Amino acid sequence: MNKIAIGCDHGGFGLKEFLKNYLTEKGYKVEDFGTYSAVSCDYPLIGHSLARAVSRGKFRKGILICKTGIGMAIIANKLKGVRSGVCNNLKQASSSRLHNDTNVLSLAAKYVTQNNAKKIVSVWLKTRALKGRHGKRVGQIKKLELR
Repeated sequence: MNKIAIGCDHGGFGLKEFLKNYLTEKGYKVEDFGTYSAVSCDYPLIGHSLARAVSRGKFRKGILICKTGIGMAIIANKLKGVRSGVCNNLKQASSSRLHNDTNVLSLAAKYVTQNNAKKIVSVWLKTRALKGRHGKRVGQIKKLELR
C-alpha cells in the first residue's frame, strides 16, 4: 500500500480533510500531521514535522496545505532531501515532478478549489521524474543542500 503524509495549517484544514478522504478512497494510507481543526495555528511546526518525516525516509511523498502554499513550501525546503513546490494547476504539478522530482506538494487553499486540488494531486502522484538533464540538475540540488 502506498503511504503519504499530509498536513496543513488552519487555512488549509478544509482542503486537507477533503484530500484525506480522496486519497484514502484511492487506496493510500494517509498519515495526518495536523492541524486537526480550523483554529489558528503556526504552520512552520506542522510543515517541519511532515518534511522531517519525508527527509528521514518515513514517507516518499507528502502534501502540505496553507492559504498560499508558500509558507509550507519554504519550511519544507529547509530539510535535506525535501523538494517542495507550490502547484496551483495541472501544468505546475506535472512540471514539478518531471523536472524537479518534487517529493512534497504544497497547495494553496485560497486559490485551488477542491475539485482542482484533487486533479492536481492525481497528476502529481502519477507523474514520474525525468532523467537526463533534469536528473542531473536534481543531483546538483542534492549536492548543494546544507548538511
